[in-house]
Amino acid sequence: MNVLWLQASGCGGCTMSLLCAEDPDVFETLGGAGIRFLWHPSLSVETGVEALRILEAVEQGAVALDVLAIEGAIARGPRGTGRFQMLAGTGRSMLDWVRALAPLARDVVAVGTCAAYGGVTSAGGNPSDAVGVQYEGAHAGGVLPPEFRAASGLPVINVAGCPTHPGWVTETLLMLNEGALGAQDLDALGRPLFYAQHLVHHGCPKNEFYEYKASAVGLSDMGCMMEHLGCIGTQAVGDCNIRPWNGEGSCTRGGYPCINCTAPEFEEPRHPFTQTPKVAGIPVGLPTDMPKAWFMALASLSKAATPPRIARNATAPRIEVPPTLRKPRGGT
Repeated sequence: MNVLWLQASGCGGCTMSLLCAEDPDVFETLGGAGIRFLWHPSLSVETGVEALRILEAVEQGAVALDVLAIEGAIARGPRGTGRFQMLAGTGRSMLDWVRALAPLARDVVAVGTCAAYGGVTSAGGNPSDAVGVQYEGAHAGGVLPPEFRAASGLPVINVAGCPTHPGWVTETLLMLNEGALGAQDLDALGRPLFYAQHLVHHGCPKNEFYEYKASAVGLSDMGCMMEHLGCIGTQAVGDCNIRPWNGEGSCTRGGYPCINCTAPEFEEPRHPFTQTPKVAGIPVGLPTDMPKAWFMALASLSKAATPPRIARNATAPRIEVPPTLRKPRGGT
C-alpha cells in the first residue's frame, strides 16, 4: 500500500508522536505489512526536484495512490487562493495539491485534529483561514466538500488527536491495508470507532477518586480533576488510558486534565483548560449520557461515603494513606 504524506499548517507533532511509537516502531509495523511511504517530508530522503517528481507522478496517475495522509490544517487564505501556504518548490499552494490529489486516492486520512477539524491552527482570529480537510470545526465542509468520497467510497478518515496517538495512525493504516475499515467503522465525525467508541475516562488511574467525587484542587494532586481542574475525560472520546502512550503515559496519568483534543473546536473552550466552568457550583460539563439531577444525587451520596484514605490522598501529590490491610478470613 502506497502512502503519500503531506504536512500542512501545524506543528509537526503528529509525526513526532508517530516516531515515538515503540515495541514495535512505526517502520517495523508498517513495513512488515507492506505499507510504504511514497514520500513524507520529514522521513523521506527525497527532497527538491526528486520530491516534486514523485508528486507529479502521482498526480499524472503514473504511480498508484492508495492513501493520501494529510497532517495539519490547510490555509485557504488569502481570499480562497491558498497562497498563504505554498508547497515549496512546486509553485502551487497546499490547498491546490490537496484538492488535486484527494480524488486520486483510494482513501484520504486526516492525521491529527488540525487536519481533521482545523484544530489549534484555526484558533483565534484565524487570519490564514485554516480549516480541516473535510470539516471546518464541527461543520462538514472544509477543503473538500461534505459530499466528497474517496475511491473506496469512504469520506475523509479523521484520526483526530492533538497530537494523535501513534497507535491510532498505524491501526488505521493497517486496517485500510486489509480492507477492514468501512463506513460502519467511523463515527459521525469521521473518527475510527476502534478508539472513538471509548471515553478517556475508561481506565483512568484517577477513577477511584472520581467514584467518590474526591477532587484535586491543584495539578499536582492525586484526586479527580473534573470538579475543579477542567478535566472532561468523561465526555472525550479516546482509548488513551486503555492504550497508554508507549505502554505508559496519558494526560491524566501525568496529572493533567483531559482537554478533549480529539473533538472539533476543543482549542477554544471559552475558559482556561485547567478550570472547570460552573453554574451555582455545578460543573457545566457533565459525564456523557448522565442527567444533571442524577449526577448531583450520585455526587452527594459519593462525597458522604468517601473513605478518609481517599479524601486525604485526593489533595496530596502522592499516596499518604495506603489501603488498609485485611487479614484473611479464619486467620489469627
